[in-house]
Amino acid sequence: MSLSVSLRHQLGDTLLEVDFDAPDGVTALFGRSGAGKTSVVNAVAGLLKPRDGRIVLNGRVLNDAAIGTFVPIHMRKVGYVFQDARLFPHLSVRKNLLYGARGDAGLTRVCDLLGIGDLLSRSPQSLSGGEAQRVAIGRALLSDPQLLVMDEPLAALDVARKEEILPYLERLRDEVGLPILYVSHSVEEVARLATTLVLMEEGRVVRAGPAADLFADPELAPIFGPRTAGALLSGQIRQQHEDGLTEVAVSGGALLLPALEGEPGDPVRVRIEAQDIMLALTRPEEVSALNILPAHVTGLHQGQGPGVMVQLRAGEDLLLARITRRSAEALALAPGKPCYAVLKSVAVARGAVGRG
Repeated sequence: MSLSVSLRHQLGDTLLEVDFDAPDGVTALFGRSGAGKTSVVNAVAGLLKPRDGRIVLNGRVLNDAAIGTFVPIHMRKVGYVFQDARLFPHLSVRKNLLYGARGDAGLTRVCDLLGIGDLLSRSPQSLSGGEAQRVAIGRALLSDPQLLVMDEPLAALDVARKEEILPYLERLRDEVGLPILYVSHSVEEVARLATTLVLMEEGRVVRAGPAADLFADPELAPIFGPRTAGALLSGQIRQQHEDGLTEVAVSGGALLLPALEGEPGDPVRVRIEAQDIMLALTRPEEVSALNILPAHVTGLHQGQGPGVMVQLRAGEDLLLARITRRSAEALALAPGKPCYAVLKSVAVARGAVGRG
């Protein structure tokens, strides 16, 4: 998939100026409310006609203000999933799914993918929030789109419903091969799903690139929030231990995490928050923390307060550690200095681990 977006549009007092390319996978537009994320995806879907700009999907020009090209919504082949499911209340789940589809040839596969096969005869009013969103996603998939746009699809759900639907979104990312443009201001969602990140502030793109690289950049921590900033590690389940811990192999060693579903060899993605990592110059002994990774410092970023964000390399992975300036000075941390990253197993919440 190739999606190229270049937009200029006035939104009230904010000038939307956006340029980015979205490769295959999940490209997440991340930023605070009011950053312009929804306006961008609305322009891609044809719900907004930008004053100036050009949008190209798979070599097909959807919008080019310079030559007056504007492809209508129904001809763009873009599936849209909104924050609320927007199901037709007078139609059954089956009829909602097939609304806009050319036939029911893909119905079984979509139902299996999203776990909604047993809902077909029910009415939308009888569905939970998570079930309704899965049906809305299925309806978008059955319209045979070239691109799926998802605008804050989990924002209206509580934590339990979010945890219910996230594995289905991971399956959608990994098994369908359909490119997804995903809008969110939730660090947790984006860390679980995104392969590419587009960071936005006040109508502009701050940075864009591979999700793992941007999450591990200490200079971008203020955008994610110092209390939620953290890096992504990719690994594989190595062993399920009888005491309820799962051993995950990463490039820098192994992590012991609270029990994860899966078999040895299954890929996983782990987000480790910077505030949960302690640093030591010598390998700690007789401590309760089970995860100790040898690393070296690759960069430091001083915040406005007393904190310092330290970037580390452990094996092939980058980590972030949030410590005080006093600690950084006491340890004489500088690029190239060897150290140990120390992490408690219980510090990694279940929601911070996803399908790799």
